[in-house]
Amino acid sequence: MARTNAISLLAGVSTPATLQEIYGLVIENVQKSSLSTTLKSNQYTGNPAAGSVEFKRFVNSAAKDYGTARTAAKGDKVTAPPTTVNLSIHKEIVEEVAKFDLDTFGVADIMRRRADNHVMTMSADLDRAFFGEAATAGTAYTPGSGITAIQDIVENMIQTLETTKNDYVDGVDRSLMALVLTPAQYGKLRTFLDTQSNPNVDTAGEEFGMYHGVRVYSCTRLPVTTTDGEEEEPSTTTTTNGILMINGAIALPTVVNQYSEPEKIPLSNDFAVSMFYDYGVKALTPDLILKWQVTA
Repeated sequence: MARTNAISLLAGVSTPATLQEIYGLVIENVQKSSLSTTLKSNQYTGNPAAGSVEFKRFVNSAAKDYGTARTAAKGDKVTAPPTTVNLSIHKEIVEEVAKFDLDTFGVADIMRRRADNHVMTMSADLDRAFFGEAATAGTAYTPGSGITAIQDIVENMIQTLETTKNDYVDGVDRSLMALVLTPAQYGKLRTFLDTQSNPNVDTAGEEFGMYHGVRVYSCTRLPVTTTDGEEEEPSTTTTTNGILMINGAIALPTVVNQYSEPEKIPLSNDFAVSMFYDYGVKALTPDLILKWQVTA
């Protein structure tokens, strides 16, 4: 006798799941943890729920000869140009299941599990937006001549940011920096550390935490972009190998509206679990974001 097909649960792209064949055991969804929540700026004024927030960046004060202010009868103005970030990106995750399927599927808390997965999906989406903005707005970094080893590239990149000077910055402490590498580049640096006689590095651990005073992360969500060639020109692929930034270099205000409990769909015997979220993303200090990219 053929088994009963589910009404709305799918085993494939368009194949209904068979109720009695899927019973009791669920393979949990797996995703890399989020980094953007750790690295983004939260120093804003305003309410994200209103649709926009404002960030301010103060210009450095200037030292002048004694008596300058008395002669001018005034001191220098404090300059802090505002940056407005609009929550103009609107996303939703909506899934629905028939009540019959919920009762007979054989998996406890299926809707709660889906709600938990929605949070993971949103986190991944925000990470990609965050690092996409860093790779777009950041300052390009190219290793100098003869700098090819990963440990030398990383140290040179750190020194480049460390010695940045402009109206807002007079050098950057390494303790304020975060370096995010692709798993391939992170692995190269980790392998190099494994070859060193360094009692501070646990070769059995996944993370080594700090490199020369800078926090280092491995991330699978650094962007890779492909540009189509014109006429007979081949297409090119730009891979972001790493991003070095100060903490809070990018704004990512987010408003989330999640329904963790199944919601009855009117005039049906179906239930939905959903998440709606709005966000904006903008580089606040593009001069303090270095992007190491390779185009092939």
